[in-house]
Amino acid sequence: MKSVALLGATGSIGKQTVDVISQHSDKFELYAMSFGENVEEALRIIKQCKPKIVAVKNDRVYQLLKEQLDEPVKIISGKEALSEISADPTVDIVVNAVMGSVGLRATLTAIEYKKQIAFANKETLVTAGHLVMEAANQAGVPLLPVDSEHSAIYQALNGEKKNQVQKIILTASGGSFRDKSREELEGVTVEDALNHPNWSMGAKITVDSATMMNKGLEVIEAHWLFGIPYENIEVILHRESIIHSMVEYVDHSIIAQLGTPDMRIPIQYALTYPDRYSLNRSKALQLTEIGKLHFEKMDEQRFPCLTYAYRAGKEGGSLPTVLNAANEAAVALFLKGKISFLDIEKVIERAMNLHHKVDNPNLEMIELIDSEVRKEIFQDYL
Repeated sequence: MKSVALLGATGSIGKQTVDVISQHSDKFELYAMSFGENVEEALRIIKQCKPKIVAVKNDRVYQLLKEQLDEPVKIISGKEALSEISADPTVDIVVNAVMGSVGLRATLTAIEYKKQIAFANKETLVTAGHLVMEAANQAGVPLLPVDSEHSAIYQALNGEKKNQVQKIILTASGGSFRDKSREELEGVTVEDALNHPNWSMGAKITVDSATMMNKGLEVIEAHWLFGIPYENIEVILHRESIIHSMVEYVDHSIIAQLGTPDMRIPIQYALTYPDRYSLNRSKALQLTEIGKLHFEKMDEQRFPCLTYAYRAGKEGGSLPTVLNAANEAAVALFLKGKISFLDIEKVIERAMNLHHKVDNPNLEMIELIDSEVRKEIFQDYL
């Protein structure tokens, strides 16, 4: 029996992680969890899984939860709460499913305490890849990706020699607006953006999929996670989301991982690695039902956010922190109806162009830059 700390339990990845744990209750227990604002969903999870510790965003959420809680649970709140449950000696596995750069310190803490880490918090590697990978390598702690694309690459690399990798090929569904021209994107609504053709995800990541920023963040994440130069990371459009990503080797052999678009599959793989367990609630892939798979070259003029991500990754330093912070702020403004969909990329490009890059930022500098970028953008639009 392994004890799990689930950071971001009420989000899309968090809820699917709870589903995986519930299917294997003889092997995993939800010992600790955190959440932001969704008290109703948190109460449901607490009632179902009976964790011992719950970390909440702030004292207001603490009081709301405490008033409605019937279970004997320890509640903690504040800035250090995520790190506290990541360091708990009872915890075997830390699943980092929080959205945004808030998950960075918790990941570093989990590395320090040598936990098994399953992470869907790509912003951790985008904003501080150099710090996270250095810490993980020194501690000998593997980072097991939950993103379907990086899980696919991880699996395609199993048993192979890294120095024989030619390139990584990340697949992208194209998001909600993949068939719209730039002109047709004028005036699209939040509801339009959240209507993803393949995946069931949270609001922020669904918007990122529509702008292609999600794929850009995955490019930076793949660079750090697998040590592959940006020049050897390719993104292609794959509408069906059946091939989750591929690795091409020096002999031009390509190894791919296929499956239905179901996030519970990579979540479970990260929890059970190096073993595989059955997943009864997931539909098996039937290629004869799919019939055909389609692939297209990515149009970076149509999706400029992908270009911004490659630029930030290649220039490095503090620029990926700016990219991520500006994107998170812009998406939040779009979801609140304060800016248009096409304004998202304008906000990001402006923030990157105004920034004076710091070459090798430490954790405090990263957090400062992150905070300042968000503050300036919100001041401009709120």
